[in-house]
This record gives sequence, structure tokens and C-alpha cells, in this order.
Amino acid sequence: MIQVFNVVKMYDGSNPVLDNISLEISKGEFVFLTGPSGAGKTTILKILFGWESFETGQVLVQGINVGKLTHRNVYTLRRSMGFVFQDYKLLPNKTVFENVSFAQEVIGHDQKKIRFKTWEALKNVGLTPKKDAYPAYLSGGEQQRIAIARAMVNSPAIILADEPTGNLDPDIAIEILKLFEELNQKGSTIIFATHSQEIMKAGNHRVINLNRGKVVSS
Repeated sequence: MIQVFNVVKMYDGSNPVLDNISLEISKGEFVFLTGPSGAGKTTILKILFGWESFETGQVLVQGINVGKLTHRNVYTLRRSMGFVFQDYKLLPNKTVFENVSFAQEVIGHDQKKIRFKTWEALKNVGLTPKKDAYPAYLSGGEQQRIAIARAMVNSPAIILADEPTGNLDPDIAIEILKLFEELNQKGSTIIFATHSQEIMKAGNHRVINLNRGKVVSS
């Protein structure tokens, strides 16, 4: 499903952020992407999502050659993917329900379908009672659940998560991990970037370990 071949990524001509990196992730896998700060975890996720270019190599996501996408057709890649951030990136002036429904409005779903799918997504993360609340009035764990609902609402084949438990207490972090595992059981391929040994021990999934832009173990 995801294939990365000999990819080199540099910023401003400095040392490579990704140094001739190769990896492969199969459909339906749950993979932890780990390594110290600056190892290249976020950069890989951004490349897979079409947010970052790269100097050399090839990246294939569901058969799409990411390096050949333009700004006009990158939606062909992203429409089957969800992205969850460490800092949630919720829209502060929209309610919980509106934050989740917005992800569907962007791709043109009709209002009846939007309402149904938004309600289902909120139910799956246990936050239907908070549907009219604004992000500022939610806890960190609740905000991350909303971010997950937003990522899952379009039933993506792939979900990319960039340190989604990094700002959360350990107990809440494990609850968030379980939500991702439920999505994985429903068919989504999950790439979960984390530096937390506790999360990786709790998850017991394949680990791709990065250091200085290289895969050091998998």
C-alpha cells in the first residue's frame, strides 16, 4: 500500500533530513514510526500526505506516484487519507460538530450525508454530548478525540498520526491509542509517529525506528 524507495529530503542544502530512506507498509497494517527528535518522522508523514517534496527517490501510496503530483491533483491522494496532529488543529470558531463536518464539506458531500457521518464519527469517539461545545472548552484528550473523529469521518484507507498522544497524560494516551487500534480493526492502515516507549509497549505493533534520517530497524 505504501512504498518508499531511496528517498532523500533536504532543507536549505543542509544535511539530509531523510537520507536514502526506504520502507514498505502493507494494507491494513498498524505501524509505529519512532526515533529521537529530528529523526525524520514528521517529514515522512508530510511526504506521504503530499505536503512536502523531496529531492530524489520514489514514493507510492496506493499506486499513486506522490512525487509527480501537482497542487491541482494532490486531492486524489488526500481524499483517501486522514491526518491527526499532536496539537489537534481544530477550528476554534466552530463547534465540535462543525469541526468534524467541515472535513466532508470540503469534498462536497451533501448535507444529509454530512450530518449522518458526523454523528456516527462522534459516537465512535464517545463525544456526542459535546457536539455543540467549542474546542476551548474541551480537555486535551477530548480535543484529540475530535481530531480523530475528523480524520476518520470520510472512512480513509490510511490514517497518519503525528505524535497524537504527545501532549496527553499517560492514561488518556492509552485511550487514544485504543481508538486508533479500533480504526485499524475496521480496515484503516495506521502510521503512528511517537517517541513514547509506553505507547509502543501497549500497542505491540511493528516498529520502524529512525535515526538521523535513516531506518535503523524495522
